[in-house]
Amino acid sequence: MQNPTWRKSTRSSNGSNCVEVRSDLSAVRDSKNPGGPALPVDIQSLVRHLKG
Repeated sequence: MQNPTWRKSTRSSNGSNCVEVRSDLSAVRDSKNPGGPALPVDIQSLVRHLKG
């Protein structure tokens, strides 16, 4: 399996608390610790929940 691509918001600045999202939208991780754990997440369900 090919390594996933991770994206950080273009509005993020250096040194701030940011998360990155995996290109297939299956996980998020701390941008300051890219080698650390990733949290599996269903982005579409999360967005639906947040929109209420």
